[in-house]
Amino acid sequence: MVRLKPVVNDPQGLVVTEALHALGYDEVEGVRVGKFISLELGDGDPERARARVEEMCRRLLCNGVIEDYRFQLSEGGEAS
Repeated sequence: MVRLKPVVNDPQGLVVTEALHALGYDEVEGVRVGKFISLELGDGDPERARARVEEMCRRLLCNGVIEDYRFQLSEGGEAS
């Protein structure tokens, strides 16, 4: 998952918050919108896979200046 850092304004999240309020969901206090990216890797070595995904996030998938990321590895193509 990649999402804006807490200190960065999230205009899309603000729009979603306002839309939910307009629909009567007044209990929603805030929304942060992010990206969910699912990767399938051919490498069976978990440590190598973790290192490669970390590298992919730093180099391409996440803008480290304004975004944070986290990931979880799973086996057998089961997303978690």
